[in-house]
Amino acid sequence: MLRQSTILITGGTGSFGKKFVQMTLKKYNPKSIIIFSRDEMKQWGMAEKYIGDERVKFIIGDVRDKERISRSLDGVDFVVHAAATKIVPTAEYNPSECVKTNIIGAMNVIDACTDKNVRKTVALSTDKASNPINLYGATKLASDKLFVAGSSQQGGNKTLFSVVRYGNVMGSRGSVIPFFLNKRNEGVLPITDKRMTRFMISLEEAVKLVWNAFEDMLGGEIYVKKIPSMNIVDIAKAVAPRAKHKVIGIRPGEKLHEQMIGYEDAKHTFEYDEYFKILPAIHNWSNDPKRIKNGKAVPEKFVYSSDNNSKWMSSAQLSKWIENNEQKIELI
Repeated sequence: MLRQSTILITGGTGSFGKKFVQMTLKKYNPKSIIIFSRDEMKQWGMAEKYIGDERVKFIIGDVRDKERISRSLDGVDFVVHAAATKIVPTAEYNPSECVKTNIIGAMNVIDACTDKNVRKTVALSTDKASNPINLYGATKLASDKLFVAGSSQQGGNKTLFSVVRYGNVMGSRGSVIPFFLNKRNEGVLPITDKRMTRFMISLEEAVKLVWNAFEDMLGGEIYVKKIPSMNIVDIAKAVAPRAKHKVIGIRPGEKLHEQMIGYEDAKHTFEYDEYFKILPAIHNWSNDPKRIKNGKAVPEKFVYSSDNNSKWMSSAQLSKWIENNEQKIELI
């Protein structure tokens, strides 16, 4: 589907964007990938890796600027919306800025994609959007709702929208693994709460989930990748086995455990081999055989959270992953 197409990714200089561009160029050989982001220095650094590759293009812009997005979408077939304000404490202390990027920005992307007749758009979400307790999660829940409804609010246009939702991306900027790596030489790692658990996913898996969404979507779906959980203490042991731990308490807006599917969504959720799919309640789409396909309905009170997960990653498994990827983490 993506072969010889034109793809635009918002927030494309982030950890996900870099990996998406690298993997998509190799697998699908698109006509072009446009990196749309607002940090010219990050674009400059990323562009150096693609000198001579005419498929890779860069546009300075902000999702808060609808006109700029719209002008950047001429001839674009597919959009990946990865731009977001993501750091939980930052959002708590700067709420209006988080709303402008994560909600107003989402509205701008939806409107611009619809106006420009983009074929399909996939938005990146987060486990924090399910039963949110912090502003970041609340804004991403609002964004998810906007994208889910986007496919039904377009008049005669045919743009389709869907969402992918996953947990902590291992090694991504601002995540716990590079934070612990930077702290391990101090001999003490700060632990928020020894009971804390998190979902774990690699960048490669996150990219493949987006590819899957583009292939499968009919509009309005939320795709939730099946991934393992880890306890925060086990993560710390994997990064620095000899380091001591200092409990510092949960930060403002932080959860003890993360949730990706709540029981309120269970009646609209279907299970597949590698993922779950939450179908929209609107337009009776959750009963649509074309959207359900070969999915199996989950139990009535099903909850998918990091503490009740059936899949767990051990410290040894994470240690092996860090050993194989540490140089990449340093570059993220």
